[in-house]
Amino acid sequence: MIADRRHPDDVRQRLNQFLGETGLLDRAKVLPLTGDASDRRYFRVLVRNGPSQVLALHTSAIEFDKLPFVNVGRLLQQMPVPVPRVLAHSDALGIIALQDLGDVTLQAHLGTVSPAEHAALYRQAVTFIEVLHRRGAELTSREYVPYGIAFDVEKLTWELNFFTKHFLEAYRGVLLSDGEREALAREYASIVNELAGEPRVLCHRDYHSRNLMLHEGNLYIIDFQDARLGPDTYDLVSLLRDSYVDFIEAQIEELIAFFLAMRGHTGQSDSAADRQEFRRRFDLMALQRNLKALGTFGFQTTSRGNPVYIQYIPRTLSYVRANLAKYPRFSALRAVLGTHLEELQ
Repeated sequence: MIADRRHPDDVRQRLNQFLGETGLLDRAKVLPLTGDASDRRYFRVLVRNGPSQVLALHTSAIEFDKLPFVNVGRLLQQMPVPVPRVLAHSDALGIIALQDLGDVTLQAHLGTVSPAEHAALYRQAVTFIEVLHRRGAELTSREYVPYGIAFDVEKLTWELNFFTKHFLEAYRGVLLSDGEREALAREYASIVNELAGEPRVLCHRDYHSRNLMLHEGNLYIIDFQDARLGPDTYDLVSLLRDSYVDFIEAQIEELIAFFLAMRGHTGQSDSAADRQEFRRRFDLMALQRNLKALGTFGFQTTSRGNPVYIQYIPRTLSYVRANLAKYPRFSALRAVLGTHLEELQ
């Protein structure tokens, strides 16, 4: 394996060698891009007389065929839902060349569109979720990574404990008593046992406005390598209780109804009682996921020294507060969290 390569000269050497091997070195200009929360680095390659590419540079050598990104991408292409094409790769150099989808995320695009276009884009995004569920069930195979992992009790509990450790304790400096820890453990167990017991569908796992790209007028899905099985509310919650985008309640209701109507076309029930029950499960999933998101924001700020996510904390806390207040079952959880987080009082 190649050792971790962070030195600028080494990065430049790897990029130049890859461009040479793919015949682009003499007609390409390389620009660094802002990375994601992973250890990968990204570069845009502007090609003279050709389409641009994005290079994903891993910290070490890779085994292309064993990468979850590659495995899941092949699954999604079969459905099909739009994902970036893989153009080339080098295992030894740890580089993958991808179709360049540009820089416009759904989040960035929303500030420039009319309400009608906003609604149309979100309907398209919700349609992709229905495809993931339906075609994901039809294509079930142990050949694909997501069918071997799931949001089970252990994973969901870990995520809530992540919130406690990195948001409550590390970011907000909360000192929990033994009694409060026990109370949180009971409340977390109640939430995760219900969520883990729901029928499972294929989930993207991080399906929000920053992982949907606008390219030539069409939406594309990115950052799908962590796909797994989970509740049918998971991706819809990620999209509609998005820490990066404001929604009014009428928009949430309309898009949930749109999703249920599409699902109803496949023969699943869509009575008033079923819609009400789905909304209850949606809110439960939203509470768990938003708490996990707060944990991530706290972790990025305190452990990674990356304060960019602080701006999204108030919106996420407002989602949590609304669901804690909406359901009497969360009174004990609200009491503990509200003691230390005034936003939840």
